[in-house]
Amino acid sequence: MSLFEHKISELHEFLHKKEISVTDLVDESYKRIGEVEGKVQAFLTFDEENARAAAKALDEKAAPAGTLYGMPIGIKDNIVTKGLRTTCASKILENFDPIYDATVMEKLNQAETVTIGKLNMDEFAMGSSNENSSVQKTFNPWNLERVPGGSSGGSAAAVAAGEVLFSLGSDTGGSIRQPASFCGVVGMKPTYGLVSRFGLVAFASSLDQIGPITRSVEDNAFLLKAIAGHDEMDSTSAKVVIPDYVKSLTGDIKGLKIAVPKEYLGEGVSEEVRNSVLGGLKVLEKEGATWEEVSLPHSKYALAAYYLLASSEASANLARFDGVRYGYRTPDAENLIEMYKKTRAEGFGEEVKRRIMLGTFALSSGYYDAYYKKAQKVRTLIKQDFEKVFEQYDVIVGPTTPTPAFKIGENIADPLTMYVNDILTIPVNLAGVPAISVPCGFDGGLPLGLQIIGRHFDEQTIYKVAHAFEQATDYHKQKPQL
Repeated sequence: MSLFEHKISELHEFLHKKEISVTDLVDESYKRIGEVEGKVQAFLTFDEENARAAAKALDEKAAPAGTLYGMPIGIKDNIVTKGLRTTCASKILENFDPIYDATVMEKLNQAETVTIGKLNMDEFAMGSSNENSSVQKTFNPWNLERVPGGSSGGSAAAVAAGEVLFSLGSDTGGSIRQPASFCGVVGMKPTYGLVSRFGLVAFASSLDQIGPITRSVEDNAFLLKAIAGHDEMDSTSAKVVIPDYVKSLTGDIKGLKIAVPKEYLGEGVSEEVRNSVLGGLKVLEKEGATWEEVSLPHSKYALAAYYLLASSEASANLARFDGVRYGYRTPDAENLIEMYKKTRAEGFGEEVKRRIMLGTFALSSGYYDAYYKKAQKVRTLIKQDFEKVFEQYDVIVGPTTPTPAFKIGENIADPLTMYVNDILTIPVNLAGVPAISVPCGFDGGLPLGLQIIGRHFDEQTIYKVAHAFEQATDYHKQKPQL
């Protein structure tokens, strides 16, 4: 039995009793990577020498401190790590070695986790399949012909394949929850502002949020508690009290009121996904919750609003990658303007260029009011839809994705079909509310996810519902046979 089949709390107890060492955990991680990484291809960079040195140093300490002490973790490659290459899976950052840590990395270092390496992703977090990485494709551990989802596909695949105990991803329009659903793991998108974005390479600054990907809800709660909190280095960071999320895992959801948006079970959602969600609601009913159908009427505009807003912010954020200060620079330019043009043309992939062009257009004179400003107004309406529902209900429940993982290459030539994969996750980012995806069934051997959405900064209730569902089912215990 792999050590990673135990929960964090169990492993912490083993360490405390000296039944295992941190070195054992790190050995377990690299052993598993040696067995399956050739098939899954989740990692871009390994930090084995430093990881083993850190494990040795922790083993020499008197006793384990925090619950995350010595736990091996993988980090999405758009989170800055001091001295460890951070590329965003893009040619334009292929040689970028940061000189500082992101705030979440500082918090993980304080919690004494061990970083195993950096994980593959869609370039600059732009994509829903991990096929937009400029380095390599990552494969779904449940079926190597399928995508792991994106953009945090490497983060979800590494956890599902048992290469690391847990990982960090980022979620701009579903990039934690969608791959978590496709790979049969637990993925949380926290409330916007709960986790510092300092050191997260920006895609869309008003939407991006770092969050944990784990095998169980309890592990997820431990990891979020470690990385959440106010940060003066991030002007959008919220000053809120961080509760002990693990204490909310009581399993008691009697009297809890659930809203189920009819838009989330309508056109485009497969029959298998719909049935798995309805089955999940029956489980929650047995646990004492009640549910009613509601409407989020502006959800149908979310996809269009999101791609205008996210692309507009991306066009501004990615202007800094010009070959002047850091990153790739074309060797073949005769003047400054040509250097800009060729560096960006050679350094960015097709999807990144597509979004920069769309965003620049939406922000341009004569089109700003017609597109960007209107999208912002729609965003407000979507946020108000959620607020109205939360006046009467505790959580909103629906599917995470409309279908299970699709085949590699199936949608890559059709950007619009690819964008629709995020149709159920995007409204959450536009509203800034938290949401989690937990395994809730299978379709042809491929995992399906249940999405639980909560009020701003009410991750506790989300965790309570997710944990009650997890305890009443065994979907999270299923493992891919690699």
